[in-house]
Formats: sequence, structure tokens, C-alpha cells
Amino acid sequence: MEHNMSSLQIPSSRKAIVQDATGKPFFKDNVPLPATLEGGTALIKTSVIALNPSDLKMGAAFPAPGAIVGNDFAGTVVALGEGASDIKPGLAVGDLVCGALHGSMPDFPNQGSFSDYVLAHAGILIRLRSHLHSDPARSLKATQLSRLTSEQAATLGTALATLTLAFWGGGKDSLCLEGTPDNPLQTIPRPPVLVYGGSTATGTIATQLLRLSGYDPVVTCSPHNSSLCQSRGASVVFDYRSPDVGTAIRRHTGSRMRYALDCISDSQSVETCFAGLSRVCGRYVSLEFVPDEMLALRRAVDAGFVLGFEITGKGCHLGGGYDKEEDPSKLDLGIRSFEMFERLLEEGRLLTHPVQKILEPSGLRGVLAGLDLLKTGTVSGKKLIVSMA
Repeated sequence: MEHNMSSLQIPSSRKAIVQDATGKPFFKDNVPLPATLEGGTALIKTSVIALNPSDLKMGAAFPAPGAIVGNDFAGTVVALGEGASDIKPGLAVGDLVCGALHGSMPDFPNQGSFSDYVLAHAGILIRLRSHLHSDPARSLKATQLSRLTSEQAATLGTALATLTLAFWGGGKDSLCLEGTPDNPLQTIPRPPVLVYGGSTATGTIATQLLRLSGYDPVVTCSPHNSSLCQSRGASVVFDYRSPDVGTAIRRHTGSRMRYALDCISDSQSVETCFAGLSRVCGRYVSLEFVPDEMLALRRAVDAGFVLGFEITGKGCHLGGGYDKEEDPSKLDLGIRSFEMFERLLEEGRLLTHPVQKILEPSGLRGVLAGLDLLKTGTVSGKKLIVSMA
């Protein structure tokens, strides 16, 4: 283990939110930490944790007793596994970072973010502030990034990991977009892409990445969130509850829409996305598994779904349609993409999602309160965060 800052004490155990036998989350003390870190990983003391709807859904659908829950975090690097600073050059103990994990995984029970210490792959991190400041040019360049708070940064990881796969992952489970923020399309008019659920934390990031990549984001959301979606680059916003909204979208785009990203993944969203797509060469990607009987609405559409966990390059076998094979190339893609995202944040070209902070209680018990709030379905256009202080 690389450990170049001896003043930081590494504990032998941690506190965490884990699943019980039924998949329900609960607080647990003295969860063991490994004595040595896996190569290429970082141990991070969390300062802020962000919540996602999947934090509720995973335990309900796939109980994994003892698995740590949670995906998103920001915090300070306290130790590095062998080779971590080669994967992410310059990464050092003391750096403030944010990133994504995928909690509640039965085969990887230590992966979750709802803990005071997390284990993350160095390449799937965004460095917000360097402890060393060894590169003055980079320190000057990173002014925008240094202004990003831990609360804002904690909202980013899962959205960025998921969208990397959904947009550029290749194969049937990706939109296979040609344009990227580093190499945007120059096509005029811009090709339209539908983002269903545009006011979700993933939707607002998707909209920005699409516009930066040379596409025209067409978005659905609730009317009260339309200004948020427009502020993130949506060219037009449709009320997802409007009758025949899919037909209205297809009419607006002149039947030119070949791509749809479904951030909601229910029967209504599938129907709308399929109705909005052109009659030929349509591609649809959801963020959850969609049963075949729902996809049968449009046999001509190439449909797939992504799990943020795939960014690790590892496979998962949850059952119920949620099986993904190991693919190391996705980790390579993730490492390259997170370097790009870090540059976009440095340049102030990527905005974070609005947050709603759980004030009482703080820490991991605040996470449990946040999960209860998510259950009510009243959180809209914001991402719940909890401070560990």
C-alpha cells in the first residue's frame, strides 16, 4: 500500500449502512477494512454522501445481507493501493476527490459508498483539489474545479459512470454516439437525442454532455422543472404527462430522432421514447432492465440497458435480467472518460445537479433519514446529500 502521508491514521474498521437479511438498510459499526488495498484502488474518508433511487431499489429487488449500500461520495484520499498513482497520475494522499461505486452488490459487498471510509478505483475518481499542488499550471487551470464544493461534487459520480456507458460504451447496450465533448459533431442541424427524465441527476448531466458533444437534447420532465432542464442545455422541454407526448416529440424533430435515453424506465417512459423515435435505425437505452413485453412495442428499435457498476469492468449476476459479463474495456473507457470529465469541470463547462441537504441527523443516520424521504416520492429536481461531519 502506498502511504505517503503518515499523519493520516487508517482504521481497521469502519461504520456503514448495510443490508439486513431482507435487503433493508441499517446502521452497522465495526465493519472490517482490508489490511492492504487492492492494486489500483484508493481508500477515501468520506465527507459527503449523495443518495440515488437505486439505493432503495437494489435492496428491495436483490437482497444482499451484509453488503454496503450506496453509490456516490466525495472525500479525502487517505491511502493508495499499488499502482493507483500510475492509473491516475499525480493522485496523492490528502487529495479531495469524488467518484462512484455501486453498493448492494452480493458479489462485491464492500463496494458501497454509505460508509465513513470507501474503497474506489483510482481511475474512476475526479480530483477536486490536490494536496501537493506540484503543478502550478494545473493549479491555475483548475480554478473552476477548486470552487466546486464537496456537496456539489458528491452528486456527479454515478451519473458520469452511467452516461459513459450509455453514450459511448459500444454494443447493443449503448447509444453508440459518435460525438464526444472532446470531439463534438459538426453536423448542422444537430442530431436530436431524447432524454426522458431530464430533471433527474443523470438527466441534467446527460443534457449537458449531449450539447457538448454536438447533439440537440430534447427533454421530458415535470413543468416545474423545465427551467432547470433549459438551464442545462435542453433545446425544448416536453411535459411527460401530456397526452401523445411521444407523437409531439416525433413531430417536433421531423421524425429525425434516432436516439433515446430513458432515465425513468417504466411503461410510460418506454412508450414515449419509442413513439418519439424515427421509424428506422432507432436506438434506446434505459437505466434499468425493461422486460421484453414492453420492448415489443417497437421491434425495429435496438434496445438495451446499462448498470453503472459496469464501469468497473467486472461482471455481475443479479438475476432477473440484471446480468452483465466482465468487460475490462469498459474500465479503460471509464478511466479515459473521467479524465475528460475532470477537464470539463476545470473549464467550468459542466454544472452539477441541484442538491437538497439532510440537516438532521448528520452522518450515516442522516442517510437513513434520506432514504425514508426518497420513499415518499417528493424529491424532484434535486439530489439528496448528507454531510459526514
